Amino acid sequence: MTTTHDALEDPRNADILIYVDGELKHRDEAKVSVYDSGFMLGDGMWEGMRLHDGVWAFFDAHMDRFFEACKAVSLDPRTDRAGILAAMEKTRIANGMETDVHVRLMLTRGVKVRPFQHPSLSRSGPTLVIIMEHSKPVDRLQLAGIRLATVPQVRGLPMSQDAKYNSHSKLNCVIARLQAEQAGADEALMLDPHGFVNTTNACNFFIVRRGEIWTSTGDYCMNGITRAKVIELARADGIPVFEKNYSLVEAYGAEEAFLTGSFGAQTPVASIDGKPVGDGSRPVTRRIRDLYMAHLEEHVAARRAG
Repeated sequence: MTTTHDALEDPRNADILIYVDGELKHRDEAKVSVYDSGFMLGDGMWEGMRLHDGVWAFFDAHMDRFFEACKAVSLDPRTDRAGILAAMEKTRIANGMETDVHVRLMLTRGVKVRPFQHPSLSRSGPTLVIIMEHSKPVDRLQLAGIRLATVPQVRGLPMSQDAKYNSHSKLNCVIARLQAEQAGADEALMLDPHGFVNTTNACNFFIVRRGEIWTSTGDYCMNGITRAKVIELARADGIPVFEKNYSLVEAYGAEEAFLTGSFGAQTPVASIDGKPVGDGSRPVTRRIRDLYMAHLEEHVAARRAG
């Protein structure tokens, strides 16, 4: 089954070193306690980032999101963004990594003294884990695109579980992904509580209609770094972008559709509920991808120079 996170197989990943609370451990030895609040309850926050020519792409934006989410749930990282960067660099250097790398940074509330949910039971401080893999998206995703199926599972209201959190608790998305697979699709297209098109189970979602780019209002979608970059770059290039409510009827009638995320940047959508999207030429999607990659190269060059 195809997913937006399909990557080329890389044998080097069999021997990566993983950062666990200040220590680097072979992936076979990297473990956390069964009493850890992340394992037990999904109580934690994470970030996914890409390494491009020795630079962590849009690191500051990712840290803004990470620390804001931690503050919102009273999770004290006991470090700052410089400390996070130092830990990531320690892991990167130990693994000899320079580019085409994906990192999953995970922070939980830590080990509990008893197996119950109250946050006060996590008394020894947070658990910080950093997994880095050699990870390059497969080319076929840009050619074939992703098949989506609309699913019953929805993106919920902010007072139930706000999608702005990159929370370890991803059961909502897992259920949506299972529903899509059972419908014969690659990924799930999720609606918001009012029935408007929102996101997929893993990425933010855009359509192109008559040269305009449409995406959701943002009220229920993930706080995507790549989503924000696409909106900014498209508008700067003179492409109209509308953050609005729109229905499945309008999504079915789109000339193009694509997903955004840190791993795949922009991934085209081939079909929605078995209905082909456009004629497959995807000129606006290609333009957005070119703008994004040029912006990424400029960002990396500026970081290396500064």
